Amino acid sequence: MMNNDLNNRNILISGASIASPALAYWLNQYGFNVTVVEKAPELRKGGYRIDLRGVATDVAQRMGILNQVKELNTAMRGSSMINADGKRYADLNDPNIFGMRQDGDVEIMRGELSGILYAETKDQTEYIFDNSVTTLTQTNECVTVTFKNGEQREFDLVVAADGLRSNVRGLAFDQEKISVNHLGYFVSVFTIPNYFNLDHWELNYPAVDKIVNIYSTGKNREAKVLLMFAAITIEYDHRDVAQQKQIVIDHFKDEGPAISKILDAIHDTTDFYFDAISQVKAENLSNGRVVLLGDAGYCPSPASGQGSSLAFVGAYILAGELAASYGNHQAAFANYESQMRWFVKANQQLGVTVLKDMVPKSKKQLWLQTTMLRLMLKLPGKEKILKNFLKEMQRSVDEAANAIELKNYDHHKLQTINSDQV
Repeated sequence: MMNNDLNNRNILISGASIASPALAYWLNQYGFNVTVVEKAPELRKGGYRIDLRGVATDVAQRMGILNQVKELNTAMRGSSMINADGKRYADLNDPNIFGMRQDGDVEIMRGELSGILYAETKDQTEYIFDNSVTTLTQTNECVTVTFKNGEQREFDLVVAADGLRSNVRGLAFDQEKISVNHLGYFVSVFTIPNYFNLDHWELNYPAVDKIVNIYSTGKNREAKVLLMFAAITIEYDHRDVAQQKQIVIDHFKDEGPAISKILDAIHDTTDFYFDAISQVKAENLSNGRVVLLGDAGYCPSPASGQGSSLAFVGAYILAGELAASYGNHQAAFANYESQMRWFVKANQQLGVTVLKDMVPKSKKQLWLQTTMLRLMLKLPGKEKILKNFLKEMQRSVDEAANAIELKNYDHHKLQTINSDQV
């Protein structure tokens, strides 16, 4: 039944990846009317693998989707280190060690998680695809939004959940109070044929100031590639994919035949992604009736592995605080920001730490890392030895993933009436 005590009931969310439908789910539970606008013509099904860790898995459990997420997990069996010729020189049969996952954490493809969230929300949420916000004007009573198709509508609140380079953030916030901090690396992700015959297995190739990761979630499936390299700055056109592909080729063309095979496929891939590894730091997460969620407000960088977890937790808290304040956006936004502050800080610091430890900075460091790994993986009980070696990094990941205590907002959910009792 309807919660008639709610103010600011009509909410627009920009973006339809992870943060947006997660927020829509919770807002639906509390009786808000939700509209989601997405610039893509349909739900984006691609993307790389992502993790839900720590308290984010608690949120998934409270949503009732954790079992679905676990059923669609990547089910990786292990990983190997390879040299420039593609020869494996170290194998590890525990995929969670390098992934820094604990037993309760789960790895899933971004598109699979997005699909679960969409299915959970599509019947109660208005989804508008192939559209975007072009202008917005705030008053004391509402936000007037103009869409790309020319339509104009009024909403009580607007949520920017449209990623690192958020369009709505640019329209609603003073850009001097938002920083997108480049961490000194660039990343590219795309799909290639499964040249390496991987079956729930991944390959890792380290080089000076570079890493390459290739994996497949099944022997009859395509493979995903991640290439990361250090660079202070690169001038390029965000809309020129061919230029971006050439940048990647130029940085990896001398890394040997195994990597050249990947680069040969880059021209035909249809899901190429390229961007700087960056973090978003906002002086405030809200401005009037507009609020930031997920990467739009506090991207921790892909290096942290915590972007989706921050989105899940942020969505839970933002919706819960709006319900607890009966739609009083000023109180809700302030409480949301207060609760997220330390959680965001811990996970952004994790992103910096992981980059520092992950990528070899010199030939000497590369030799030490690979030699030590070769030796450890030849010893009896190698998994335990490696876990002990990485325990400090694992501790940092665990602390960041659990650096917040979730409040319980259950008593604000709508009460459904059982027809048998009426």
